[in-house]
Amino acid sequence: MTAPGERPGPPGTRWPRTDRGRLVLVLLTAAAVTAFTATVPLLRDFFDLRVYYGTVHTWAHHGGRIYDYRVPGTGYGFTYPPFAAVAMLPLALLGRTTAIVVSLLVNLAALAVVLRVLAGPQRRRQGWYRWALCLCLLALFEPLRDTFGFGQVNLVLLALVLGDCLLLASGRGRWAGAGIGLAAAVKLTPALFIGLLLLAGRRRAAGTAAAVAAAATALAAWADPAASRFYWTEALWDTSRVGRLDYVSNQSLQGVLARLGETGRPLWATAVLLTLCVWVWRGRRAVAAGDWTAAFALTGAAACLVSPVTWVHHLVWLLPSFAVLLRAGRPRTAAAVYAVPCTSVVWLWSDDASGLDGFLGGNAYAWIALGLLLGLPAGQPRAARPPLARSASATAPAPSPDSPATTAVADQPESSSDATAAATGVADAAVRDGVRSPSSEPTGSTRPAASKPQSSSARASSYTVKPSSL
Repeated sequence: MTAPGERPGPPGTRWPRTDRGRLVLVLLTAAAVTAFTATVPLLRDFFDLRVYYGTVHTWAHHGGRIYDYRVPGTGYGFTYPPFAAVAMLPLALLGRTTAIVVSLLVNLAALAVVLRVLAGPQRRRQGWYRWALCLCLLALFEPLRDTFGFGQVNLVLLALVLGDCLLLASGRGRWAGAGIGLAAAVKLTPALFIGLLLLAGRRRAAGTAAAVAAAATALAAWADPAASRFYWTEALWDTSRVGRLDYVSNQSLQGVLARLGETGRPLWATAVLLTLCVWVWRGRRAVAAGDWTAAFALTGAAACLVSPVTWVHHLVWLLPSFAVLLRAGRPRTAAAVYAVPCTSVVWLWSDDASGLDGFLGGNAYAWIALGLLLGLPAGQPRAARPPLARSASATAPAPSPDSPATTAVADQPESSSDATAAATGVADAAVRDGVRSPSSEPTGSTRPAASKPQSSSARASSYTVKPSSL
C-alpha cells in the first residue's frame, strides 16, 4: 500500500517517491551545483553589459559615437549592428545597478520562453520536481552561466527565434519570421535561420524575416546615418575589433583553424561551404518531415560553426539539440554531450592549444557542435508514435473466451526519478508534443578585466579577475 503523500514509482526504483524525499533530493542537488560552480571561474562582472551601457549612455547623453566607445581600461567597445544600440536605448534611462537587475530579469524571462517552447503543452505534467532538477542542470551549462554573467543577449535572440519555431510547428505561421528578423538585426548569426525558412519553402515567413530585419536596419540608419555607414563599410570587416581568432573561447571552425596556425581564408571558406552543405542536406530532411525543432537545432549548430567568431556563451544555440536527443530516446547521449560544456574543460588549453590534446580538448565545444550537426536525430518525429495505421475498431480481433479483449493504450511517459531523466524529461515532453510538426562581441574571453580580454594568457584557474566597476 502506498503511504500517505507517496506517489507510486517504477518497480525497483531507488529514488524518492514522496514529495518530502524529492524536496530533499532537489535541495541536495542545488547544493552540489552551487558548490561546483563556486569552484570554477564564472564571475564575468557583466562585462558585455558594461559595453552596452557605456555605449548607449555615451551616445544618448554625451553626443558620442556608437563605435568610438571603449570600456575603461580595455580596448573593447560595441561590435553589433547599429540597430542593437537602438534596441538598447532604454538602458540610457537606467542606473548601473538597475541595469544589472533588468539584464538578469530579461535573461530569466528569455530562458522561460525557451523552456516553454521546448517543453510545449505537456510542461505542466512534469511537476515541480522535474522542473527543479532541470533548472539545476541548466545552471551547470557554461554557455548559459556566461550569458547571465556577461549580461549577454544571446538567450533573448534564441527566444525570438524559437518563437518562430513554435508558430511554424503549430500551424500559426502568419507572423512567423518576425522573431528571426529582429534577432538578425541585432546580430548577424541568426540570419542563417532565414536560409532555413527558404530551405523549407516558407517564402512568406522568409520574406517577413527579411523585411523586419531590413526595416530595423533602416530605422538604425535613420537614427544615426554615420554609425550605420561606418559599421557596414568598415567595422563589420575589421576582425581586430572582435578579438583574437585563435583564442580558446572562439569555438567556431575559424577558431579551430586559427589555433592550428591556418589563417588563410580559402581553407576556412571551404570548411564553411562543406558545413553548409551538410546543414542543407540534414535540414531539408527535417523540414520535409515537419520536424521543426530538429531543423532549428541543426541550424543553431551550423550557425555556431560557420560564424567567424563563436565565443563560449554563444553556444546557448545548442540547447534545442539536447531536447531533440531526449525526444529521440537518447538520454544517455544527451547527458554525456551536455556534461562536457558544463566542465569548462576548454580553458585547460587557454595558454597553449598545440599538440593532439590541445586539438581535441581545446576545441571540445566545436567538436560537439559538429557532432550534433552530423548525428542529431532529425526527420523522425513520428517514430515514437504507436504504429496504429487504422482505428482499433477496424483492426482489433473479436474477443473469445480463450483470449479476452484488451484495450490498447498509448505509451505513458516514464516516471523515472533519476536526476538526468527527471530534469531532461521536460524537454523530452516538449519535443514530443507539438514543437516538432565577424560581428561578435569581444567578451568571449573569460577575463574581461584584462586590457585585452581575448589575448590574456592566464589559465582558467585565474581568469575571474574583476574589471573596473560598471
